[in-house]
Amino acid sequence: MSSHMIRGRQLSRDTEHRIALRRNLVQSLFEHGKIRTTPAKAKEVKGFAEKLITLARTGTLANRRRVIALMRDRRLVDEDQEFTGQKVVQKLFNDIAPQFNDRPGGYTRIIKLAEHRIGDGGDIVLLQLLTEKSAPKGTARKSAGLRRKRNERRHQFATRILKESKKTSPEKPEAAKGEQPAESAPSEGEKTAE
Repeated sequence: MSSHMIRGRQLSRDTEHRIALRRNLVQSLFEHGKIRTTPAKAKEVKGFAEKLITLARTGTLANRRRVIALMRDRRLVDEDQEFTGQKVVQKLFNDIAPQFNDRPGGYTRIIKLAEHRIGDGGDIVLLQLLTEKSAPKGTARKSAGLRRKRNERRHQFATRILKESKKTSPEKPEAAKGEQPAESAPSEGEKTAE
């Protein structure tokens, strides 16, 4: 068997199961705006979703039929699992695609989550459309935060030392004129050593 022209991930499924999985994940992505899945599935679905959004941006009847043929047309439900009367393709063409009219590709993002599946400990990612207003909620790198705090503390310490040295420097020449020179006076370290 030749290994040419074999593209994509098998995802431990046969062809029909893999196509159905990809179709269902894309429908859920368009319905909810984001889905949580494994990194391999997210990468596989991302290209398919972006292709469908590109077709939906033009909004022609031929493109609508192509999208329906590729994705099927599932009815949408609300929180109570009641049908809303809208279908996934309608939502894609009417709501999602117009938001990307001025964007030449790159309609989705994959965000790695610090969670793992309970069953097998697999990695979990969030695949979301860029219409979602929620930015990534990850914190800044810990080392970057520590580095910034450390630099702020150094800066505060340096400014405090400079202020103290400016306050004490005018007094030293006056003390040196009136009393004994500073060189002959024992320092605090020498007093404690005796």
